[in-house]
Amino acid sequence: QVQLVESGGGLVQAGGSLRLSCAASGRISSINIMGWYRQAPGKQRELVARIGSGGWTNYANSVKGRFTISRDNAKNTVALQMDSLKPEDTAVYYCNLDAGLPNYWGQGTQVTVSS
Repeated sequence: QVQLVESGGGLVQAGGSLRLSCAASGRISSINIMGWYRQAPGKQRELVARIGSGGWTNYANSVKGRFTISRDNAKNTVALQMDSLKPEDTAVYYCNLDAGLPNYWGQGTQVTVSS
C-alpha cells in the first residue's frame, strides 16, 4: 500500500510564497509521475504541475513562471515551490503518484491566499 503525506499549506498574502512537500511511502515503482493538483470550492480538481522520474516537467499555464516542481527520487518526495501567489491560487492542493493503476492521492493541504 502506498501512502502520500503532504505538508506546507497555510495562509499567505498575495505576492507571498509557500512550499508544499509530499512524501511517498510503500511499494513504489521507480518509474512514475509525481504531481500536484488543486481543487477550489465549486470547481473541478485540476493539474498544477507534475514531474516524471526522469525529470521532465509539465505545468498548468496559470502557474508557469511562478511555481516550480521538484523531486528526490531516492527519498520518494516531491515539492512545489509557489511564488508570487495570487488569490485565485486558493484551493486544496493534493499530491498525486501515478505509476499506472491504481493512482494514489494524498489527503490534501489547504492553501489560502489573501488579497
